Amino acid sequence: MAFNLNLLKLKEFGTVAEIRQDVVSVSGLANCMNGQLVLIEDKAKGVIVGFDPDYVLVLIVKAQGKVKPGDKVTTTLDAFKVPVGMSFIGRRVNALGEPLDGQGYIKEDDAYPIFNTAPTVLQREPLNEVLQTGTKSIDMTLPIGKGQRMLILGDRMTGKTTVGVDAIVNQRGKNVICIYCGIGKAEAALSRVADVFGVEDVWDYGIMVTAGASDSMGQQYLVPYVATSIGEYFMYAKGMDVLIVFDDFTKHAWAYRQISLLLERAPGRDAYPGDIFYIHSQLVERAGKMKPELGGGTMTHLPIVETQQGDFAGYIPSNIISMTDGQIFLNATLFGEGFKPAVDMGLSVSRIGNKVQWPAMKKPTSMLKIDYVRFRELEKLTRIKAGSSSDLDARLAKGKVLEEVLKQDQNAPIPMEEQVLLLFALHNGLFEGISPREVQPRNARFIEHVRIRRPDLVATLVKDKKMTDELSKGLLDELHAFKNTTL
Repeated sequence: MAFNLNLLKLKEFGTVAEIRQDVVSVSGLANCMNGQLVLIEDKAKGVIVGFDPDYVLVLIVKAQGKVKPGDKVTTTLDAFKVPVGMSFIGRRVNALGEPLDGQGYIKEDDAYPIFNTAPTVLQREPLNEVLQTGTKSIDMTLPIGKGQRMLILGDRMTGKTTVGVDAIVNQRGKNVICIYCGIGKAEAALSRVADVFGVEDVWDYGIMVTAGASDSMGQQYLVPYVATSIGEYFMYAKGMDVLIVFDDFTKHAWAYRQISLLLERAPGRDAYPGDIFYIHSQLVERAGKMKPELGGGTMTHLPIVETQQGDFAGYIPSNIISMTDGQIFLNATLFGEGFKPAVDMGLSVSRIGNKVQWPAMKKPTSMLKIDYVRFRELEKLTRIKAGSSSDLDARLAKGKVLEEVLKQDQNAPIPMEEQVLLLFALHNGLFEGISPREVQPRNARFIEHVRIRRPDLVATLVKDKKMTDELSKGLLDELHAFKNTTL
């Protein structure tokens, strides 16, 4: 009699020896591996997270009953996998890929390992396409490429989530699958994001993968890995562009620190275990742009980290800064002064640079960041030093106009072509001689004027992404016409 080896499933059986909160010590599992799924009778699901001389250490990720010593443990020799598929679009799921939105079963197309390996250098391609965030200060001065890892950090309540969610909102109609990964957030905060998804029609291309503050440490630890695995299905199997916002890695680090202390691992700096750098780098390295023969898909990561009193040199922030391709630092002082989004140009950087920017934006934005930083320094000096001159007043007035140009309302992303028109208007004197509060209304009227009178110019700009002599002349004519009608 012949056996079909493909249908043969090897199982191991063990016994619960000890329980410490969400960590279970199991005896009798001799052939298991890290990251493997474990079933504790019909009471709980867990994942193997470590070993000691006598026991296998299991982290409970879903408890359906009370686990006690002596309970039977079963495991198959497979890595822990999560269901993935096209049907996940428009749904909110937990750290096991199970629905949280009350809309019923989600049909899976495949199952991907939670702890998948990152693509190698030979499987990747250089980044060459911009991810349009819709946030002017980012697209103009800190461009993000598709496949990049860009950190968003700042103190509590400085608009970090808003920047990430606005980037998701701006992907509508751009064929980008967006995943919002909520880690340890309050249910009220997660509901606000879900409400934005509903109002802005994000569910047509968006997914929420969440483990809230009331969920187990195991789910909070696993949820970013699960979100990345779901994203990898669209990148590898479908060759699509994916954007994942992790909100936030600080709470993920807290959850892992709790788990590590329960596992009796030696604490290091700030009581974090020695492998805290590895678990985050393991995640962000899974982002990138694949070669055409591997589908040509991309995955962009926007991890969020909370700082304490602006200290971005703290342990977790500095760790993640070192493993990403740049950072967007949100300054609490700027936020308090009403400059929103409160992007600190002096401390923010994109290591991809303007390589991925539209050619039409490269020249007008080349000095924008430096000009704004100089204005902020000059403004600080004038606060502490009396006296002024006509030249100083003119420079301050120009800086205040630039500040208004960079300001933006929440959940109101600006299309890239409108940003180019704004820069064109700025460099051709549309805002000279007016008060800062008139800048945005005048810009809105100018863009409407161009869209109505010369939609062909806007269409050419969107298609070619370049500022040709012909396009520049047409826009200059419309600028003069607009000035004549408004004066």
